[in-house]
Amino acid sequence: MNFFQPLLLTLVSTATLTATACNGPASSTSAPVSESATAAAAMAPAASVTPVADAADSAARPAPEPAAAATATVAPAAPAPAVAGAAKRATPATSAAAATPVPASPTAAVAAAPAAFNHGTFDRLLKKYVNGQGRVNYKGFKSEEKAFNDYLAQLSKNPPAAADSKAEQMAFWINAYNAYTIRLILDNYPLKSIKDIGEPWKKVFFSIGGEKMSLDNIEHGILRKKFNDPRIHFALVCASISCPPLRPEAYSAARLSTQLDDQARDFLNNPGKNKISAASAQLSSYFDWYKDDWNQNGQSVVKWVNKYSKTKIDANTKIGFMDYNWNLNEQ
Repeated sequence: MNFFQPLLLTLVSTATLTATACNGPASSTSAPVSESATAAAAMAPAASVTPVADAADSAARPAPEPAAAATATVAPAAPAPAVAGAAKRATPATSAAAATPVPASPTAAVAAAPAAFNHGTFDRLLKKYVNGQGRVNYKGFKSEEKAFNDYLAQLSKNPPAAADSKAEQMAFWINAYNAYTIRLILDNYPLKSIKDIGEPWKKVFFSIGGEKMSLDNIEHGILRKKFNDPRIHFALVCASISCPPLRPEAYSAARLSTQLDDQARDFLNNPGKNKISAASAQLSSYFDWYKDDWNQNGQSVVKWVNKYSKTKIDANTKIGFMDYNWNLNEQ
């Protein structure tokens, strides 16, 4: 019987060397076995071959795993004399389950979509320090300057990606324009008008995504140039009385179109911003300054006014433009 012991150990050693360390088939044609099978075989009595087959069967049965994990089906045991067959029953999948749990494949996990930028802090501050007429409590913003600056820092570090939706990008840049306008006022507060600051819209005083920028860069270089939606003129607020009222909430991708339409209705039906009758209309200077925007894509100033104004005008309506009040939009 001592003749079989060296032969047995040689067979087991060969199987051990060809087994894989993780998941995946072995490079050798010999089928791998688990470490537990090797250990059990080494401890088997030399006078008997049957314990080796039993050990291989034991290795072929995977160790207990959580209920959610998939378990391998174990092949029936081979006849005791077939030592090589016993080793082959420990298939790569079975050995991996018995020895080391197979890590989840990265491709199996669904990639999480990047979270939208959170304008929550700005939304809270606007609700707290902007009244129903769109007038701003700049002293209130000043009192929470740290929270406001933290929000601006996040804006600076997280520009929208090209893959983001149009609404997500527009909401980001409108909020950025209004927030940095407030920051500009606070940097020069107290003052009577934004025009007391030399060339405020061309002033490069912040950066977004590592690019130094001005308010003009956002309005003309991004929003007007890229998105082609004249409704932005109802949302961008230049800190002046004749501007559209600052909305007491942040813009969001989910509600952007509704918010812009609401801003347009509020602006055009406010007699302090536009005085409209069927015979004559004194409109905001915005309709003069940005006439190219209003007249593109088959639209016109008359069509835009009639879309939102309760009082309708037509080609016979005499249209003029109101003087612009640059005084600060302060409460």
